[in-house]
Amino acid sequence: MLKMFRYLKDKWHYIVLIVALLFLQAVCDLSLPDYTSKIVNIGIQQKGVEDAVPEEIREETMDKLYLFMDDTDQKTVAESYELKDGIFRLKNISEEKREKLNNIFGVPMLAVTGLSGDTDEVKAVKSQMGLGEEADIFQALSQMPKEQLKQMMGAMADKFEKMPESIVTQTAVVFVQDEYDAMGKDVGQMQIRYVLMSGLKMLGLALLGMAAAICVTFLSCRVAAGLGRNLRNHVYRKVISFSGREMNQFSTASLITRSTNDIQQIQMVMTMLFRIVLYAPILGMGGVLKVLQSDADMTWILGIAVVLIVIVVGLLFKIAMPRFTKLQTLIDRLNLVTREILTGIPVIRAFSTEKHEEERFEKANLELTRTNLFVNRCMTFMMPIMMLIMNGVTVLIVYNGAHAVDAGTMQVGNIMAFMQYAMQIIMAFLMITMMSIMIPRANVAAKRINEVLGTEVSIKDPMQPEHTLEDRKGEVVFDHVSFEYPGAEEKVLNDISFTAKKGQTVAFIGSTGSGKSTLVNLIPRFFDVTEGSITVDGVDVRKLSLKELRGKLGYVPQKGVLFSGTIDSNIRYGREEATEAEVQRAAEIAQAWDFISEKEEKLDSPIAQGGTNVSGGQKQRLSIARAIAKEPEIYIFDDSFSALDYKTDVVLRKALKKETKDATTLIVAQRISTILHADNIIVLDDGCIAGQGTHKELLKTCDVYKQIAMSQLSEEELANE
Repeated sequence: MLKMFRYLKDKWHYIVLIVALLFLQAVCDLSLPDYTSKIVNIGIQQKGVEDAVPEEIREETMDKLYLFMDDTDQKTVAESYELKDGIFRLKNISEEKREKLNNIFGVPMLAVTGLSGDTDEVKAVKSQMGLGEEADIFQALSQMPKEQLKQMMGAMADKFEKMPESIVTQTAVVFVQDEYDAMGKDVGQMQIRYVLMSGLKMLGLALLGMAAAICVTFLSCRVAAGLGRNLRNHVYRKVISFSGREMNQFSTASLITRSTNDIQQIQMVMTMLFRIVLYAPILGMGGVLKVLQSDADMTWILGIAVVLIVIVVGLLFKIAMPRFTKLQTLIDRLNLVTREILTGIPVIRAFSTEKHEEERFEKANLELTRTNLFVNRCMTFMMPIMMLIMNGVTVLIVYNGAHAVDAGTMQVGNIMAFMQYAMQIIMAFLMITMMSIMIPRANVAAKRINEVLGTEVSIKDPMQPEHTLEDRKGEVVFDHVSFEYPGAEEKVLNDISFTAKKGQTVAFIGSTGSGKSTLVNLIPRFFDVTEGSITVDGVDVRKLSLKELRGKLGYVPQKGVLFSGTIDSNIRYGREEATEAEVQRAAEIAQAWDFISEKEEKLDSPIAQGGTNVSGGQKQRLSIARAIAKEPEIYIFDDSFSALDYKTDVVLRKALKKETKDATTLIVAQRISTILHADNIIVLDDGCIAGQGTHKELLKTCDVYKQIAMSQLSEEELANE
């Protein structure tokens, strides 16, 4: 799967932008629980007072606090405030300095609060100090010797240090609230303002996160679509470059599946990859860091949840992974059966085997359906189990958090934030788990595509191609050529040697399986010879570039192949720049103009895929016209007259002889009548040359040819010939 990223080189800037946007989205998402915690803790419980650092404080109150600070702390506080009209106002200070002040104010505020009022504890302290009930304890403390005051403060500090931090903070905040009330400030309005501002910030972060998510989705789709396009282009170009050797490794149905379904799987996963797989670790790691910063006492709950999730995913993978691998093979099989049935409908109907083919399709379809159902049923267990884990984590957090709040070691807002962070971490794992349904199948698809792209092409252009010789134009020479198909044990052709010169017609005849079509297919390098060499225009075909070699050939296959479009586009297929007059002339020579002129749209008449809307003979004549319109140096007719009636065959060959008088013509034929007037007839028998010469010479010298002639022509026709 990772190898697919090499096809995203042109999209690297999009990927960088996506990663940056994902970090932005994660920052927004991870900031929201913190604001929720602050709204509960500060906005609701602390009435908008953030900490123990008052923005404003009366001079007399500050003097009381100074009593419980050492000289260093007093100096720090004095540097942070300025006194004006009996009010200390906080200067513009850093967050670090504010945190330091918060720690300084905590114990003094707790002490002042504890010594204020008319409680039994205060009365006991006054009695211990020898003061009357009406005496001002703070005035007495201010007059106390420093050493004695310091000793007293030390004892109080030891007592306060044993108290939970949250209780110290809450007491200090209440002290600040009371101070604001005493100064005439509207604390209720401060609370409303804090909650509204925090809510607006949360809304802004949510909108920013949403915008980032939308941009990530848009860019991910573009990147994935670009990957799909690049893969299809690469697979198509690779398959087009395949020779017969490589095509035998893959079935046509498999190549179609790999070019469509497999690439679609990868494209879909790639879209989700950037949106989920990349985002999940960022969100999960960010959530863990936030949890560790907020309160690490309950991280064991997350550890349990993560271990359970990993176990569940591992089990599902072990059960479902083998079926994922099998799934794409079954899709190949279904495509193969479907393709065979659709292309063979006439034969199926002719032999009344519809029921058999239905059963064959049903078997392939049922096997694919069962495998799909098994995989999906395995994955359906995932969501309920994940929800159970999430709900269990929520219960554990609430249970442990309630005890922590009761003990004064945690605030309610912190529990809510921890719960949200925990859900974000688990959701990150859940997102990866959801992707685990798609990634294995996409991984199998990627391997199948890599098999195609990684296949070494056996027939390719030489490193330094040579060019043909002008003085030997049109010459084709077979020099002791032998050939065997890849993996075959016997040779199809053995020691074939002949020369076809410009203007000559060389024909090949022999029984079925004698190697006629194989021989002519070696010229355009559909396969390469096993032994010997083939030269065109004086140069070995293996030293010519494929474009130059095939540009000299006009090839008409044994089975006429037409492409969807029009008659005109099919005839121009080998030479787009051909004029309309040249196209019509090619159709006339190929004896195709008669049926073309009868059509309402003539050359613009549509041709269905595979030429299914024309007869076999018409298809062959259009294939011949396509070769003629190209005006090549060498014509190759691979049994291209078999679907023509005798009269059309004679007229076509006569017209063709005039057209090809300056070209080399190679004809594979089954009928003697097609090749009677060839300059050289080569008789093949079991891959070897049984004889060669003219028709008359072969009747005298070659028994194989004579037997073929006698099976097709009467004694009178043989005598006349």
